[in-house]
Amino acid sequence: MTVFRPCIDLHGGVVKQIVGGSLRDDGAGLKTNFVAEKPAGWFAARYRDDGLTGGHVIQLGPGNDAASREALAAWPDGLHLGGGVNANNAKAWIEAGAQKVIVTSWLYPQDRFAPERVAALVQAIGKDRLVIDLSCRRVGAGWNVATNRWQTITDDVLSEARLHDLAASCSEFLIHAADVEGLCNGIDEDLVAALGRWSPIPVTYAGGCRSIDDFARVEALSGGRLDLTVGSALDLFGGNLVRYWYFGCHTC
Repeated sequence: MTVFRPCIDLHGGVVKQIVGGSLRDDGAGLKTNFVAEKPAGWFAARYRDDGLTGGHVIQLGPGNDAASREALAAWPDGLHLGGGVNANNAKAWIEAGAQKVIVTSWLYPQDRFAPERVAALVQAIGKDRLVIDLSCRRVGAGWNVATNRWQTITDDVLSEARLHDLAASCSEFLIHAADVEGLCNGIDEDLVAALGRWSPIPVTYAGGCRSIDDFARVEALSGGRLDLTVGSALDLFGGNLVRYWYFGCHTC
């Protein structure tokens, strides 16, 4: 069954909703849909009180450590933490309260996948605490993993064989469809259907959700094997397409 996974996206220490394709190192062209007045800990406490599990805190660049720690302290062992995670600090984030850590770019030095780095993470925290982020962009008829805040398209192609290979070293996948992230123009239905067929472990999909009906659509396309995150469309983040009340009420 497809369920809602909450999120806290942090940029410069502030909770924001950003159009994924606009996030660049130099800040040029950044498109922001929402900037929160409330701190990260407020959102974490809200999710905790509403019993919404399996959510993720994503650090979009530097300057987010304090806000991340605030969120994790508000709900110890209730959230996943991603952004800037590597084998040297993964255990520290778990000790700070993260239920699991999410890793992407560190696994791709020089934009090439490094299996020895996955092995180092598993040794440091165990596969049950590791979520591999395979956020991607469309390339031709398929999708390639995108790293470095979705700026760099790697040569790592998403496929059934690839997901099965990586599933041996982690407990979940987190996959943003970067081309539609933050646009509220609809999910990538082809990607959702493919992930439902391919992945042997839980997957959280993010990108393009624009209505509560998208949950039924994701469930139908994936056979109920994918969960869904809502960002810019959610009224909690200034949107007007999906009401947060629905998820809080139905999980109490």
